[in-house]
Amino acid sequence: MDDVDRKLISALRHNARASLSDLAIELGVSRTTVRSRIERLERSGEIVGFTVVVKGDAAQDPVRGLMMLAIEGRGMDRILRQLSGLSAVRTLHTTNGRWDVIAELGTRTLEELDAILAQNRRFEGVAHSETSLLLSTRKSGS
Repeated sequence: MDDVDRKLISALRHNARASLSDLAIELGVSRTTVRSRIERLERSGEIVGFTVVVKGDAAQDPVRGLMMLAIEGRGMDRILRQLSGLSAVRTLHTTNGRWDVIAELGTRTLEELDAILAQNRRFEGVAHSETSLLLSTRKSGS
């Protein structure tokens, strides 16, 4: 994956419905290049799907948690990509110390959160994890 691919993914994260023409202008490449890169990224598994964010998704999630993950070996980039593709993952942070990654998760129910936690723990390279539920927010940057 090169710089154009990273910029393309970033643009698609911002607006997955952007036209090929708009993406081409933003990236300074041709429409054909954008289309072929998207197809290649889908085939390679870098892009696993597209999603839509609805008004309700932008509201505060009823169930929120922080999942701390210890990653073994050299799986960090792959695990970050996998986590980035999950709709319940709101933010991702790499850290130092005991935990390598902290993922902020948001779901509608505890059952959905439990399913996401189980899925994340099964990722190859996740050595250990710990999750804390967020009970209330006293201050937020938004």
